[in-house]
Amino acid sequence: MTEQQSVFLAKSRIKASDLEHKRKVAFNIQKYNDSVVKGKQQFAQLESARQKAKNIKWKVIERLDKYLEEFEQRFTANGGRVIWAENAEEAQQAILQICKEKNTRQVVKAKSMVTEEIHLNDFLAKNGIESVETDLGEYIQQLDGEPPYHIVTPAMHKSKEDVAKVFYDKLGTEPNLTPPEITKIARENLRQKYVSAEVGVTGGNFLLADIGAVCVTENEGNARLCSTFPPTLISVVGIEKLLPSVGDLHLFWPLLATYGTGQQLTVYNSILSGPRKANETDGPTEMYVILLDNGRTNLLRREVRESMYCIRCGSCLNACPVYKNIGGHAYGATYSGPIGSVITPHMSGLEEYKHLSYASSLCGNCTEVCPLKINIHGMLLENRAIMVDMRLNDNMENFSWTLWKRAMLSRRLLNMAGAGIKDKVVNKVFKDSWCKDRGELHFAERSFNKMWKERVHN
Repeated sequence: MTEQQSVFLAKSRIKASDLEHKRKVAFNIQKYNDSVVKGKQQFAQLESARQKAKNIKWKVIERLDKYLEEFEQRFTANGGRVIWAENAEEAQQAILQICKEKNTRQVVKAKSMVTEEIHLNDFLAKNGIESVETDLGEYIQQLDGEPPYHIVTPAMHKSKEDVAKVFYDKLGTEPNLTPPEITKIARENLRQKYVSAEVGVTGGNFLLADIGAVCVTENEGNARLCSTFPPTLISVVGIEKLLPSVGDLHLFWPLLATYGTGQQLTVYNSILSGPRKANETDGPTEMYVILLDNGRTNLLRREVRESMYCIRCGSCLNACPVYKNIGGHAYGATYSGPIGSVITPHMSGLEEYKHLSYASSLCGNCTEVCPLKINIHGMLLENRAIMVDMRLNDNMENFSWTLWKRAMLSRRLLNMAGAGIKDKVVNKVFKDSWCKDRGELHFAERSFNKMWKERVHN
């Protein structure tokens, strides 16, 4: 058992038994789910929209090299600079080099999962640079010393009382603040940061190849401040975020908003095409885009290629019974839930993260709710097959499945195993996995097969 798997099992066991944690998560997810139902009503032909979006992403990923080069050419022509980063270390070093050139001691950062992926805040802190999260949810998590809990809603697992306590403990505020009071304090603390920071950092929801631009979608406006006030802007974006044309946004923006939060359109949608022009009154004087691979090209293998279509709406997390029981932090990875379980093993190491592909009931709800109709549960099954083909599973697992297969394919063997034998197998042999958190299982004395024979013969 790997270290990551041990941590996953330990955290999962704790969270699955934490009824208060499950109550908070269920409450917040239900609010989103109710909103998504209303948001879908804006589409006259929702299934056609989903299929068209999937076809566009298929087109991009099949010609990823072409569209990446087109983006670089257009963005460079706009006055920006493109940096290619094969892994997290290259991205970190590129950002550090820019910060050193600008004598930076502070950066303001918009909400970005890809910068969480490369652990940018910790890296900059070790090099004497303060990185301030400006999204309210991310700001709360940074104060509390925790990573984001959810792709879209970083502090989903916290109640308003939990947030008030974080502010009381970390900022010395009055206890039991209301949400408006919390928001006001966060705003007051962050506003000066935008003005004093030399560098702003954002992620990117989409890259537009035809005009060479980065699209940033948000609900609070902090990304606009991060990309407007500091003289230097760095956008770190995964190479899979490409769209062929700005004309595709009329489809992808509403889909992302609807399936992410239930909105018809996210409040702030920005298109950043480079540094400020001579006739423009605001914006950065320099803009860099770091195109990050960091294992993404491993996803181009046919079994899991569809995972690169993901637009990070978070809907599969909200639908997953496993995620709703164990929470986002149990996964021990930047990307949690069903889509995280598909991509993390390929991006971060099959050996260390192979267990995530088994953290699923394969109910298919993740596939059902995906706006791009990505076959998520099918790819989880493909991941398991890849692990077996690469002999990354242990001998005991292979032996157990061999016995199970032989028994399940033999009616005679199944009939030989009476209720007593079945009880012992489940309650004794698998006592650590089954009975540790559940009561003992007792099989019926008469199987369906026996009852059916009795009925036919009678």
